[in-house]
Amino acid sequence: MTVTNPTAPATPATPPSSGPGNTFRTALRSGFGLLGPRHRRHALSAEQVDALALPIGDDGVVIGVDAQGQPSVLGVNRPTPYDVLLIGGLWTAQVIALRAAATGARVAVETGRAAAWAQLVAALGVGPSGMSVHEVGRVPPQGASAGSPVLVVRDCGMRPPRGRVVSGPWQSVLTLLPYLSPVAPRLIRQARLVGVQRVSPDEAVQIGRSVGLPRGDVEALPTLADGVTLWCADRDRQYVMTQPTDAETGLLGTARRMD
Repeated sequence: MTVTNPTAPATPATPPSSGPGNTFRTALRSGFGLLGPRHRRHALSAEQVDALALPIGDDGVVIGVDAQGQPSVLGVNRPTPYDVLLIGGLWTAQVIALRAAATGARVAVETGRAAAWAQLVAALGVGPSGMSVHEVGRVPPQGASAGSPVLVVRDCGMRPPRGRVVSGPWQSVLTLLPYLSPVAPRLIRQARLVGVQRVSPDEAVQIGRSVGLPRGDVEALPTLADGVTLWCADRDRQYVMTQPTDAETGLLGTARRMD
């Protein structure tokens, strides 16, 4: 008969590290390898939070700089219809189209002067997937989507006909008017954004009345330098200087109001 000594220490249990289950739990605690370096936690005091600044801005095409030298951005890729009217020169419209294509948007140009746009298409070298040129009234459906946004540029002279392809989700329309014409009031009313470059004093008065410009802006419009545009949206107004890159200057020349 075996006698058990009640005062003897009990047989030690199996160490926690032995056995497959315990080994796995130990590995989880140790991180499956060597411990990495230890750093102090990064924390800010309540006084330091006020000094924290993040560079948050609009998403879109940089069309120039404002009066403070800060980038001005035109958001043409939108999930809602967006109509833009530019009363100005072909040069500015082409810079916007070129930069929109560079951001990944497809650009469809409706124009009666295809030769003026041919150099842009050739320079991009990406075919219709980047920029395509169509006769007036011959722009086919573009099939715009969030993954393939479209900018339609209508360069159809002083009296552009009603467009066959209109703005819609992920498809914005930029209409170029060299000067005011009888269709300008209708285009101004339907546009979400209106850009005005140098115009005559009489045209400035008419535009100021349609857009609701103060007297100072009306008087400034006939004196604007080449490449400067007054952009108006609702009650917001901003003067923007479009500065071409070296590549844009080599392709389009320097900024100009007249073509």
